[in-house]
Amino acid sequence: MEELDSLSGKLLIAMPGMPDSRFRQTVTYLCGHNSDGALGIVINRPSEMKLGEVFEQLSLDSRDRDLANQSILKGGPVNRERGFVLHEASGSWDSTISICGNIEVTTSRDVLSAIAGGKGPRRALLALGCAGWGEGQLERELRSNSWLVVDATEEILFETPYEQRWAASAALLGVDVSRLGLQAGNA
Repeated sequence: MEELDSLSGKLLIAMPGMPDSRFRQTVTYLCGHNSDGALGIVINRPSEMKLGEVFEQLSLDSRDRDLANQSILKGGPVNRERGFVLHEASGSWDSTISICGNIEVTTSRDVLSAIAGGKGPRRALLALGCAGWGEGQLERELRSNSWLVVDATEEILFETPYEQRWAASAALLGVDVSRLGLQAGNA
């Protein structure tokens, strides 16, 4: 078996010909990748649900209207009821995994409580669900040209508007997605 370079901390950019409609025009941040598989969070598919609704469901009090109006992301088709908070490293939270550099993912309620109270990470996004790949699955999809891979930036993760993330992520590679065809191949 060939040696595997971890893609944790990278962005997967769906190619225009992506065969799985659930991932068309998505950007997925890879939280973990090893020989057993991969786990990521789609970072450009906002849902109708707002963070204020989540705070209300969890009986958390927040008076920050901008924060309450932040969209919850559709993080992927796996574990769609589970929340994942992707955030800059700050504080100490239960169930936190450091991914790459200054980026962490937390799945525990304490980080949401801190965010609601204005004491959490300054930059964060909440997603329901994640994307998962079994052993070798992501590697096969990469070989079939379903994805482009680029280093994640905090600007893409936390500052770029959701609807611009697909094109902006590809632009990091010098690629204009509007010029890509639906068919991919290997030269």
